[in-house]
Amino acid sequence: MAANSRPIRILSIDGGGIRGIIPATVLAALESRAGQPICRLFDLIAGTSTGGILALALVKPAPSGAPGYSAQQLIQLYEQDGAHIFSCPWWQRLPIISLIYSLFASRYSATHIDAVLHKYFGTSRLRDALTPLLIMSYELRKRDPWLFKSERAKAEPDHDFPMREVARATSAAPTYFPPLLLRDAPERRQYELIDGGVYANNPAMCAYVEAHTLFPDATDFIVVSLGTGQTSRPIHYRSARHWGIAGWARPILDVVFDGVSDTVDYQMEQLLSRASGSGGEDSRRHFRFQAPLTPDQGAMDDTSPAHLEQLKAVGQGIVTQHERDLDELARRLTGR
Repeated sequence: MAANSRPIRILSIDGGGIRGIIPATVLAALESRAGQPICRLFDLIAGTSTGGILALALVKPAPSGAPGYSAQQLIQLYEQDGAHIFSCPWWQRLPIISLIYSLFASRYSATHIDAVLHKYFGTSRLRDALTPLLIMSYELRKRDPWLFKSERAKAEPDHDFPMREVARATSAAPTYFPPLLLRDAPERRQYELIDGGVYANNPAMCAYVEAHTLFPDATDFIVVSLGTGQTSRPIHYRSARHWGIAGWARPILDVVFDGVSDTVDYQMEQLLSRASGSGGEDSRRHFRFQAPLTPDQGAMDDTSPAHLEQLKAVGQGIVTQHERDLDELARRLTGR
């Protein structure tokens, strides 16, 4: 792709389960300010896990060719369908049964999330994306990062998969959902995929590299990076010192996801602040929207109405705190 005179605009959305309602709230505010759908504000959109589902939905076309969903509509994905995605039999919620069950199986069946993803994506395919798309996953057999790329899907049929399967692959968080067995019908190959958050929960750096590939002549980039909340639940030494595999199974996933996100945030800030140099307000090239969570807000699968309202309040708090940043972004993304 050829670059033009304006900066290449990149949107990156972190993983975080039900906490995806936080970036959805921020995106709805940005969309409202810009007066345009998110897919028309950016030249590349990247996402991991719940961020990958959001990214896919934001670029999915309606039958008319217009964007299928606004960011505001995707808030409802979490409010209306979150409890269905993260649902399990009542007996499985009993503490002792839950503990034993979690040692041998994923907490949630793929049946419910598959149904929700089919509802939102239908028969749309990766090649249909209205904006270049980068979705993170991880292939178990080859032990390699797996990147779904819409531009590659347009050129190579064997890389073109249904959006619902791409969404399922990127959100198959270990211990929460089983891996996805993805079959490539033309070549009769298969891939065993899990959540891309195990290596890129914050996909901003991957997106920045991909943008250089898509726009090889570009020298100017703006990266908008959305977090799903910074967890603050402490892990105490007196507990962790006695943990084995079972004890670390869930906490280690949070540690990996948070650590990866924070590291990439630091890298992008250093990289783009140096690239932009000093100057007026238009010199800023990296916008990270993130907020701390209280210990009881950090769960990725708590779909209770009270928790969802708390998370929406966190998202709205980001909007209020960064009102000037969002106004500036809307102006710069639209070229006004």
